Amino acid sequence: MMKRKLETLVWLTRKRSIQFLIGVFFLYLVLVTLELPFVFRTDFATVTTTRSPRLLSEEDSLRKDSPARPLKTVSNADSPSQLARRRSSVVSALVLNDAAFGSHVNNGSSELYKQVKHAREVGRSLWEDLESGKPLTRTVAARAAKNRSGSCPGSVSLSGPEVVDVSGVVPLPCGLTLGSHITVVGKPLEARPDFEPKITVVTEDEPVMVSQFVVELQGLKTVDGEEPPRVFHFNPRLKGDWGGKPVIELNTCYRMQWGSALRCDGWKSKADEDTVDSMAKCEKWIRDDEDHLEGSKATWWLSRLIGHTKKVTIDWPFPFSEGKLFVLSISAGLEGYHVSVDGRHVTSFPYRAGFTLEDATGLSLTGDIDVHSVFAASLPSSHPSFAPQRHLEFSTRWRAQPLHDSGIELFIGVLSAGNHFAERMAVRKSWMQHRLIKSGVVVARFFVALHARQEINAELKKEAEFFGDIVIVPYLDNYDLVVLKTVAICEYGVR
Repeated sequence: MMKRKLETLVWLTRKRSIQFLIGVFFLYLVLVTLELPFVFRTDFATVTTTRSPRLLSEEDSLRKDSPARPLKTVSNADSPSQLARRRSSVVSALVLNDAAFGSHVNNGSSELYKQVKHAREVGRSLWEDLESGKPLTRTVAARAAKNRSGSCPGSVSLSGPEVVDVSGVVPLPCGLTLGSHITVVGKPLEARPDFEPKITVVTEDEPVMVSQFVVELQGLKTVDGEEPPRVFHFNPRLKGDWGGKPVIELNTCYRMQWGSALRCDGWKSKADEDTVDSMAKCEKWIRDDEDHLEGSKATWWLSRLIGHTKKVTIDWPFPFSEGKLFVLSISAGLEGYHVSVDGRHVTSFPYRAGFTLEDATGLSLTGDIDVHSVFAASLPSSHPSFAPQRHLEFSTRWRAQPLHDSGIELFIGVLSAGNHFAERMAVRKSWMQHRLIKSGVVVARFFVALHARQEINAELKKEAEFFGDIVIVPYLDNYDLVVLKTVAICEYGVR
């Protein structure tokens, strides 16, 4: 009896709690229903009267008159005052504190300060030359004329002793583009003794047997005394790796600073890892011996004969063997590079920030490899960065509206590189045509640093003065210093 009374009491307590919660919920609904109209009639009304009216529809945006733009027609020619205003707003007002570049900076940030100081000095010199109207040097002018001619070959084919030139690099004059592919036919050399291997740790004064080679897509050298940037680094290590097993390492390198390496060591990428164009970053291969391979093949054929419907996978060995010919293919996809060996996908490497396909202007083949031939196809016929006249459409239709004195609700700063003429033009023709941007309620500007090539800066200056949507940050562009563009965006937005 005592137990039954206790259960009844617990049940009644729960029932009352539920009834109480239901009552509170209905009371909340009643209060919200009564309060919302009152709030919109009072407080919100007073707030909206103190600021410029929002654009609630497309008709509102069409009726809204911009105080700094003509109401009926747009003239094709700028007045002297308009042109002066455009030119004055081209350069960022970002100011760097000279005291910060003194010798008192600590060791942790001294290298960064040196880069900033060098980029600012070079950029200031480049911009002063442009402002003074100093003509391009004969070499620069000839290079610009050559770039405008668009005479880059659509394919490159080399074989035998002509595979590499004196610098050890196969030139790709206009870089790569989406769909470009490179095929290398070669043979890994036999392992050799190495007393100072770079891919493992030597504990005794004995040589390590090493067999490895490197295939790299390289960019142009930007700083004297430094190696060119590695846009794509592909390093198969048959023997000698610190892990003790064959491995493929992929990476990038800029200003002699390596990124985080992707190591494929025979295990397939996990299902929850990011893919590259729906392809795994690393495929599986056998980590033991070839007997397992023959057994897998036999099992696969037996299952086929019996008629098993279950999916049967084949395990392949490491794609490279000493003294055996291989066919290596590198293709440029939407999200990254895809590598196949002897017709089988081996690895995919996602594109990394700061590197573009057009930057890959050379193919380097080094290490323990005997190269038989190299073939590159689907290459761009002209360098997109050096042919701005093919991408820029100098029409007043794409010009930015002058800045309003008030009523701006959103400011968008877009990071851009000096040679990305096509990308900026695509943005102008797409979302920058939104009615809120055209009406001046939303403002968008590109923030661009100066390029190492002066002919690109000359074209950039023309583009900035015509379209009025570019703010030039006067320092030499450097991915390590992209934060300066971010600071320039903040400075411009506040000002």
